Amino acid sequence: MHRVLLVDDDPHIQRANETYLKKLGYTVYLAASGTEALKIAATAALDAVVLDVDMPGMDGVSVCRRLREVSRVPVIFLSAYAKTDDRIRGLMAGGDDYLAKPYSLVELELRLRLRIDRRKSTEVGEVLRCGELEIDLGLREVRYGGVAGNFTALEFDLLAFLARNPGQVFSYEQLYDRVWNAPINQGLHNIQVCAARVRQKLEQLCPGMHYIETVRRKGYRFRVR
Repeated sequence: MHRVLLVDDDPHIQRANETYLKKLGYTVYLAASGTEALKIAATAALDAVVLDVDMPGMDGVSVCRRLREVSRVPVIFLSAYAKTDDRIRGLMAGGDDYLAKPYSLVELELRLRLRIDRRKSTEVGEVLRCGELEIDLGLREVRYGGVAGNFTALEFDLLAFLARNPGQVFSYEQLYDRVWNAPINQGLHNIQVCAARVRQKLEQLCPGMHYIETVRRKGYRFRVR
């Protein structure tokens, strides 16, 4: 049963989307504002987010950027505008798909299912291994010698990305773009803080192994041992 967060300030649209998706077996969470959406996303294990672009206060693009700081959950934007610039803004903020209003509920559900299935199919069963270190992409769990560490969603994504590309040096800009999926001007400091936390937690989980290496003035790489 997929868990979907619907974010829109229009109650009529929310009601129609909720009714249709619930009939198909989805568990549906509702938020009428960006602030409310972020609160729900922080506590619920979501499979996807349907996000209206044009909301008062914090708009959908801003919400998506905030979500991308902590999660890679698929995001489908809804908007009354179909301009190329608006689509680009949404995709650069980390969105996965874009649907213009008015839209078909059948198409919305199809896009949701495709995005959710695509994400799960690339993760289920795949485990990255380096000696006793295991990075389980399906369970989103980091283990060393059978003991699991406590990594946030974003810390896990950063570690998994580096481990997928062992020995390759990635600049701060490249990591921010590929892990956060947002323009680097959104905050270079974030990647440095996240990398520091990943290394600290790895040191606690597997002392002395030093899997994440800082390459001076260049970035980070995952060391193959």
